[in-house]
Formats: sequence, structure tokens, C-alpha cells
Amino acid sequence: MILLENTVTASPEQWRAAIMGARNPMNSWDKSDSAFWPGHMNIGENDLGLMKRLVAAGTDHSKFMRFLPVTVDVTAPLYWLKEMDTYKVGTVANSCSTMHKIQAKEFTLEDFSHEHCTTRSMELLMRTVKYLNEVRDLYVNYEIHDNNGYRKPTKKEVWWQMIQLLPSSYNQKRTMMLNYTVLRNIYFARRDHRLDEWHDFCKWIEKLPFSELITLEK
Repeated sequence: MILLENTVTASPEQWRAAIMGARNPMNSWDKSDSAFWPGHMNIGENDLGLMKRLVAAGTDHSKFMRFLPVTVDVTAPLYWLKEMDTYKVGTVANSCSTMHKIQAKEFTLEDFSHEHCTTRSMELLMRTVKYLNEVRDLYVNYEIHDNNGYRKPTKKEVWWQMIQLLPSSYNQKRTMMLNYTVLRNIYFARRDHRLDEWHDFCKWIEKLPFSELITLEK
């Protein structure tokens, strides 16, 4: 499961800067046919054609793509976020903290990606969720629990049980900033990946403004 929300793309001013940057090497600013006004833009055929040619020529020639940021809120399982961390260069991310907030709310099945789980796997997941909540209750109400004469685990030891037992299917929210260059790298590296989350992410890329700059075949 992956949820992509609150997408914010490059402003007209950022597109204008990207186009001017693309035209700098040949001093061809007079050939620009795009129009910009507050909050709006119209990318001309000359400019779009130039950008496509530069993208086709390779990353050394398409540096203007780095001028085009995209921010998005992503909710996805830890196993997908681990793969997304491959793309560190050109990205910025702030995640909800598992270390600090794992105990903040009761665990539910909806906190996990389980759309492909079999009946038996669902039974195991439900048992895991139940146990995680038992440990969470012990952690949250630590001071009032009785150890019945046995050595009482420290609060940190209780916390470790949640951290190390947490399945990689646990969904975490992350706010990310990327750019068109990074998204192009992701698109061609992951569009045929076996994880559904990558397919959905690539479909999201295809809906971005002028996504043909990202998806243009190499």
C-alpha cells in the first residue's frame, strides 16, 4: 500500500528559471516562447522542444531538471521506504519518528500493508498486532504494572520489544522533496519492479506537469 498526498510542483517562477537555465549555454533566450504571469504560465513549443532534446541528450545536458522541485506526503510500508532511501542524492525527507512515537497510539491492522497476505498470514499478523499492543500497554502504564515477584524489565527493555518485533509492513508517513532529475532516475529504475508500491509511484509521476520530460524514453 502507498498513499501519495498533498503534491506540490514547481511554481511558474521556478519553471521560468529552469527554462532560462536551459537556454544559457547557447545564449538562446530570445527564442523562448513561454509566457509567465503571477500564478500562471504557458510553456511554449520552442521551450518544451528544447527541454525534450536536452533530456534525450543525457544528464550532463538536462541540468535544468534539477530546478523543478516536487514535494509530496507519502504513507508507505517500511519495506518500500527502505528501497526509496536508495535515492538520497537530490532528495530531502522528514519522517514520522518510529523511535520516539511508536507507543503514541494503539496498533491496528490498518497500520500495516497486508493486501497480499493469505488467511494464515493474516492470522499471524493479527497475533503480532495483539502482542504489540500488550507490550505497548506495559510501556505506557509502566509505573503501575506489578512484576509479581519476578525481575521487572526496564522501560527501555519493554520499548525494545516493540522496536524489534515491528514488521516491515508497518506504514510510516514521510514528507519528501524531490526534483525532476531524481524522478526520472526512479521512473526508469523502478517502473517494472515487483512491488505494487513502485508501480503506483510511477503512475503518480506520470500525472505531474509536463511529465513527458521525466518519462521520455532513453
